[in-house]
Parts: sequence; C-alpha cells; structure tokens
Amino acid sequence: MAVLESPEKLSSVSIIFPAYNEQENITRSIQNAIKAFSKYFHTVTIIPVNDGGEDSTGEIIDTLAAFDERIKPVHHQYNQGYGAALRSGFAAAKNDYVFFSDSDGQFDLEEITRLLTYVDSYDLILGYRENRADPFHRRVNGWAWSSLVRFLFKIKVKDIDCAFKLFRRDIFDVIKLEAGGAMVNTELLALAKKRGFSMINVAVSHYPREAGEQTGANPFVILKAFYELFKLHAKIS
Repeated sequence: MAVLESPEKLSSVSIIFPAYNEQENITRSIQNAIKAFSKYFHTVTIIPVNDGGEDSTGEIIDTLAAFDERIKPVHHQYNQGYGAALRSGFAAAKNDYVFFSDSDGQFDLEEITRLLTYVDSYDLILGYRENRADPFHRRVNGWAWSSLVRFLFKIKVKDIDCAFKLFRRDIFDVIKLEAGGAMVNTELLALAKKRGFSMINVAVSHYPREAGEQTGANPFVILKAFYELFKLHAKIS
C-alpha cells in the first residue's frame, strides 16, 4: 500500500466524534485527533457530539472547549442515535474536509496518512478494519450487514460501518441524510454512489475497546437499522 510521505499540508478538516456515554474515552480521542491531524492540515476543528448520554461526556467536552477554540461541542438534549449524532456533526462541519471516527479509541488516528494518500483522486476515502478487534458476534453481524448492503445497493465497500472515513465537505451540498440510527453509513454510501461520487477502500488497524460499553448490538438499534435499510432501498432503487 502506498503511504503518504512528507505531505504538503491541506487546508482544513472538521473531525466528528459521535459520543454516547464516552466519558472514559472522549478526552484521549480528541487529544489524539488534534495531535495527528495538525501534522497534515493547516486548520483542525474537532466536533464532539454528545448524544444525550447520562454520564459526564457533555461536561468534559465543554471544559476542553473552554481551553481550546478548536473544539466545538454539539449537544443533544436526549439520545437520538448514532445517525442523528453524525448528521449534527456534518451540519456543524464548515471546513474543506470532513473526517469522522468513534470516540471509543479503537482506531489509531495517526493512520489518517493511509487515507490522505488518495485525497486528490477520490471523493470518499473509506477505511476498512483489516482485522476487526470486536467480539465474534459483532464481527458476524458486521459481515452479514455489509453483505446485505452490497447486494441491495451494488456498492463495492468492504466495511460499511467502519468509523474511519474522510470526505470532501461539499458532497453534503448534494447528499441529504435522514437516517437517525446505525443505517447512516449505508445511506451515505448508497446516495454517494447514486450521485456518481468516487470512493476507495483503504485498510486501517482496529483495536479492542479499553473502556466504556458498546451499544451497537442493542436489539432496538438493529431493528431500526433494518427498517431504515428497506425504506432507503425502496426510495432510491
């Protein structure tokens, strides 16, 4: 794989961190993002989205923002779901590029260099977890979901829900997202394909979660994702 060497800095990037009860991880995720992305972008803005959690995530990101103007928190008064958190982050993103990742620290943000290799050639640069470090049932669920999405929408994406993606911000001038839950990645990629945007898959590392609890396997979240999936398929097929 080609690796970016001594890159010329790009203009600006907005980095979105959806966060639901991530008090144990959010500070480290923000600090790691600033450290990694400041090497490659002149302007770095961090947009942590507190999705109505019950812990201290909201207070933590507000405290961080008080000492660093690069951090621009967004708050949901109640839990609206992963897709809604991402949509709020995308709406707040004003810089030329948009990147998002989860707040749980399962990615090495220094690996943004792997994506930047392709920044001049593709509209969407999509990380995929080379060796997914999640429990077996989550890996099986992820494989089945990705397979179904690829079949329904004919998109050549290896890891639909991998939270390590980089885009040009102007794609959101023509792509309007509606998904409130876990289906947001599928909606984004299906609409991007329909609009003719180019995309590439790039392998990234993935690590076990060290703190906090995963919520993606919640049965309600899964059922909502399937409802939104077939609704989207009916809409754009």
